[in-house]
Amino acid sequence: MQENMAGQTMETITQVKDTTANPAPLGLMGFGMTTVLLNLHNAGCFGLDTMILGMGIFYGGIAQVIAGIMDWKKNNTFGTTAFTSFGLFWLSLVALVVMPKMGLGDAPTKEAMAAYLFLWGLFTFFMFIGTLKLNRAIQFVFASLTLLFWLLSLGDATGNEQITHIAGYEGIICGFSAIYAAVAQVLNEVYGKTVLPLGIPKG
Repeated sequence: MQENMAGQTMETITQVKDTTANPAPLGLMGFGMTTVLLNLHNAGCFGLDTMILGMGIFYGGIAQVIAGIMDWKKNNTFGTTAFTSFGLFWLSLVALVVMPKMGLGDAPTKEAMAAYLFLWGLFTFFMFIGTLKLNRAIQFVFASLTLLFWLLSLGDATGNEQITHIAGYEGIICGFSAIYAAVAQVLNEVYGKTVLPLGIPKG
């Protein structure tokens, strides 16, 4: 606040420019790489071991939570909700595998996992609706992730391993789409032009 020559009080407005980095590529890459590796397992390529669990804790989990907090700083509600939630999804998924082995409760039943995955699919579907105002690459990530969760849920609900294997291949595509979206944002920013298109909606 300050006074002018006539003694009237004037309000001074200071605009602060956001110079922080875009956290989306970090979150997308953490999600994408971990999703590809887990779904190589779901497709039957290899077992569920500490390689996947380690990625789930650190890159899929912690890195996405960090990206979500960074998006909160940018006043991005969608990014905060998505990255923080999916980061904690990975941490909870690892906990469901590790906690029973540590004697901390029983392993979840197939029915329980079906409910768990279904609800994550429902959450992802609602978030997908939000992506309709964003670019095509992000729309594809969320649409394919919704399908992935529901296929995995169906596989557990029915006990049909073929459905889980199909989900694995679909999940590999989903994961690579997130990797593409991350790399595109990094390269487009570095080069100051569209190196990899994201499909920005018109209007």
